[in-house]
Amino acid sequence: MRRPDGEAPLAFHIMAKPTGARCNLDCAYCFFRKKEGLYPESNFRMTDTVMEEYIRQTLAGHHVPPVTIAWQGGEPTLMGPEFFRRAVEVQKKCARPGTRIENTFQTNGILLDDEWCRFFHDNNFLVGLSMDGPGHLHDVYRRDRRGRGTFDRVLKAARLLRKHHVEFNILCAVTGTNADHPLEVYRFFRDELGAPYIQFIPIVERENETGFQEGNTVTDRSVRPEQWGRFLIEIFDEWVRRDVGRTFVLNFDWALAGWLNMAGTVCIFAPTCGLGVALEHTGDLYSCDHFVEPDHFLGNILTTPLVELVSSQKQRRFGAAKRDTLPRYCRACALLPVCNGECPKNRFIETPDGEAGLNYLCEGYKAFFSHADRPMRMMADLLRQGRCADEVMPVLAAERKVPGRVGRNEPCPCGSGLKYRKCCGRQTAP
Repeated sequence: MRRPDGEAPLAFHIMAKPTGARCNLDCAYCFFRKKEGLYPESNFRMTDTVMEEYIRQTLAGHHVPPVTIAWQGGEPTLMGPEFFRRAVEVQKKCARPGTRIENTFQTNGILLDDEWCRFFHDNNFLVGLSMDGPGHLHDVYRRDRRGRGTFDRVLKAARLLRKHHVEFNILCAVTGTNADHPLEVYRFFRDELGAPYIQFIPIVERENETGFQEGNTVTDRSVRPEQWGRFLIEIFDEWVRRDVGRTFVLNFDWALAGWLNMAGTVCIFAPTCGLGVALEHTGDLYSCDHFVEPDHFLGNILTTPLVELVSSQKQRRFGAAKRDTLPRYCRACALLPVCNGECPKNRFIETPDGEAGLNYLCEGYKAFFSHADRPMRMMADLLRQGRCADEVMPVLAAERKVPGRVGRNEPCPCGSGLKYRKCCGRQTAP
């Protein structure tokens, strides 16, 4: 969020990469491994000096109580737990009274053991664990440097996190392979892994040697637009009938925010972007995790204050371009308040009338948002009434028990005592 006067933002998000692009796996679809070429002489280890400046400047630059300190990679566990123990001590020294600090940590899980998990638990880290479904799907692309599948080791990591009561979520990359098995993937995470939070990330991998956002041809590993739509729809249909309030699929939470006129809880669906930047191990700052490339280099936090870089004209132009470069096809779309063109990194195909800048996944998102529209409206209306979104489940269940839908003037199946048209059947625009 930016201040009304347009000056420094009240809050921003830094994705810190203490090992840069260095990783102990060789996942076939990883775009970030190629970024090692930006630092050919590096040992890919963040110094304590950079770490301390990252934490100090992030805390000083925030003007709201919650502050997220985010660690990603590459693979951040390669730094060892002692680095992060020192980071926690720096946070304690630099935090102002009333500041609430949350550390987030994205990992492939390979190096997790009891020591790591005790550290995460004792310091309230929120851990994201990368996993692409059951073994026969996960191991297709998530392999180690020797070409071996990693599923068993990641499953062990998940069990360790649960054993130590570490709060964790699953980050699942959706490819052209596992996208054909949506319910198998979802049920594995829900039933076998017992994961309360799941996030699905569509793999849109452009065919090039740089890893930069260039070219308009995607690899065979990439999820196809129609696949992505079907994947979301099949999972949503099961989730909305039995799992609302029990299993949190972040993609659905983000979409629901659009129906509540609050699009922007996550950057991909916000009207503009620019407040989520990427910090390399050297202290170099880039416009976004997906745009760690020379054209989007902002500066180094050891020589220019972090808040100045985030507030720079270059970064503001980058953020505003998300809105300003939308093709006419998107601006005229009824789903624009929910989608806002999604992430700029995926805008590389043409609209039906030949205008550049359409999102590669547009077809899939349109299918999903159109399919989910009515249940999303119902949940949004429940929340506006101060009720719980999970009340949508008995409503949908009751509708399935009788031919056709509940009449507009009949009692609402949720038990509110109101007519259906004035309760869960109320029509409200997103």
